[in-house]
Amino acid sequence: MIITFIMVASILFLALQLEEKFKVPSPLGLIALSFVAHYAIKQAPVITGDAESFAKLVIFLLPVLLISDSLELKLRDLKTHGLSLLYLSIVAVSLSIIMALSISDWLFADYHLSNAAVVMLFAMVLATDPVSVVSIFSKFELPHQLKMLAEGESLFNDATALIVFVFIGLFALKGGEITTTYVAEISVAVIFGSILVGVGIGFIGLMLMKTTENRIAEMMILILAGYGAFEVAEHFYVLLNLFGGHSHMHLSGILAVIFATITVNHIMNKHIEQDDEQINDDEATLRVEAMKVKTSAGIIGTILARVKATLEEKNRHLRNKEDVQLLAMVANTILFIAMAEMIDLDLLWSYRFEILIMFLATTIIRAAMMTLFAWITNRTHKMVDVNRRWTTVLSFAGIKGGLSIVMLTMIPADFEHIETFKAIVIGVIMLSTFVYAGVLIWYISKHQTAFSLELKAEGEHH
Repeated sequence: MIITFIMVASILFLALQLEEKFKVPSPLGLIALSFVAHYAIKQAPVITGDAESFAKLVIFLLPVLLISDSLELKLRDLKTHGLSLLYLSIVAVSLSIIMALSISDWLFADYHLSNAAVVMLFAMVLATDPVSVVSIFSKFELPHQLKMLAEGESLFNDATALIVFVFIGLFALKGGEITTTYVAEISVAVIFGSILVGVGIGFIGLMLMKTTENRIAEMMILILAGYGAFEVAEHFYVLLNLFGGHSHMHLSGILAVIFATITVNHIMNKHIEQDDEQINDDEATLRVEAMKVKTSAGIIGTILARVKATLEEKNRHLRNKEDVQLLAMVANTILFIAMAEMIDLDLLWSYRFEILIMFLATTIIRAAMMTLFAWITNRTHKMVDVNRRWTTVLSFAGIKGGLSIVMLTMIPADFEHIETFKAIVIGVIMLSTFVYAGVLIWYISKHQTAFSLELKAEGEHH
């Protein structure tokens, strides 16, 4: 275990050095270094050796990754960009699945995939990785609204893709009848049920927050709120059965974590804003007092004590975010090392044609969805305008991640195309990580001046 810890810490350190010195996004560095470690050191410790174990690891670590990314979301941003995120995370995914169904016979003519299989396959390769997006964007000066759209979409997109995969793809594969009424009812129930669970657990977390001023305790409450919301949502049927519901219904743990974190974080952000206002007021009072001929030592002492207490509270909240981000980085490192250990390069090479076809198809479909999004936003005042540069960034922000492999393990073992799907999904994850990240870094760097001007104009507007 100690050797495993040293390996994880070393890879994370080197990835952070690559990010700091050469602006290589940490997920990109983590994947590359994990592969180097796995293949260069034959006796490297095994974190997980198969897809099922990897999926359990992802499910265990997923909430902390979601908590870390959700801390970047603010309630006012969700209100401002609600319609845009609705399109990006729900409408775009739905239209992408419909487009995939229309071209599936041409893409995979030799496999004769059923509609259920096509829905499952594309749901897996449409799920994006918020960790990679946040990591890349953090290294550049980008307009806040662009970052909000990309990072928000990458979070909520995962929930939609998983809902489509489980409640439509898997349901149809097992013989369930898919109707418009069924899709509408299950979507409303899962989405709003998950939000209610997340907000409810979030308020419980807030009540616990009031009982302590210990920084570590506050961080644990934040972690417990996220994991608690995930567990309640994923095992919602247990609660229903306790009250005689006799149901197998479960909700979206991803959505529940996001809204539990947003609920807790909203109050934390309000406290930070109040602290900033208090500091500004105290600074103004000190300036007035300093200009007097006879200053009051008592007043100055009282104000300085209050400023010190306010700064300590503000720093406590900010350090909590930093601690959660550290946990998320360690979790992400473990995931990428585990991914390197379970990938069969021979299998990927044998399906290289199918992987490339799927990668190109999903890239084109995503670009079409973002182009349509830009066309819509530029014709309404209720959504932020999206120009060509933003469209390009959003198109290549669709990097895939570990959630896709979690969905892989949900497919029945006797499914005839399981090996093909495994190769395609893992291959697309690898290609999107390196190709999309590389294109994003190059494109943003090339247009950094324009993005910086947009950021400045955005600040002046606010």
